[in-house]
Amino acid sequence: MTTFTGPDGRPRCRWAGAAPEFLAYHDEEWGFPVADDRRLFEKLSLEAFQSGLSWRTILAKRENFRAAFHGFDFERVARFGPRDVERLLGDAGIVRHRGKIEAVIQNARCAKELVQREGSLAGFFWRYEPGHWPASQAQTASTSPESIALSKDLKKLGWKFVGPTTVFAFMQAMGLVDDHAPDCTIRPAAERARRTFERPLG
Repeated sequence: MTTFTGPDGRPRCRWAGAAPEFLAYHDEEWGFPVADDRRLFEKLSLEAFQSGLSWRTILAKRENFRAAFHGFDFERVARFGPRDVERLLGDAGIVRHRGKIEAVIQNARCAKELVQREGSLAGFFWRYEPGHWPASQAQTASTSPESIALSKDLKKLGWKFVGPTTVFAFMQAMGLVDDHAPDCTIRPAAERARRTFERPLG
């Protein structure tokens, strides 16, 4: 069973029923394509923070993360230094993990370099969109050949906490893969959004 019956009586991906916070996130964000560099950087950063934790923990703290990291403006985060790390370690509103905090700062510097070289994060990330991802394959995998390739290439560029599973979760959320369950009521809307989405050049 890959779905549950939502409060409106319609089926949705089963994970969306695991916590009250998940429903709006599932219906309005997850699986819809994103081309905004800051949102892409935010999601990859939050996926890094999630490592070893639940998405519910991260989603509940998302606004605190946004405040702490200046809306995930990677140009600003790239300038963070030791004082900022200590400030963030003292912020009870986020996950206080030194390695993950330092990874986001390192990744911001890498993001800045990537934009200077490639033009945008979106143009780079969307190169890894799978050519075909059938509905029958939805929610059957935790990695893909594309997530493995993107993870490998990001690591070569110096990014941290970007393993293949983390990267695949990022691709699912940002719409590079439509991984809504075949009979999920939101899947057709996500599919329409992907059909009309203008892929960024890169």
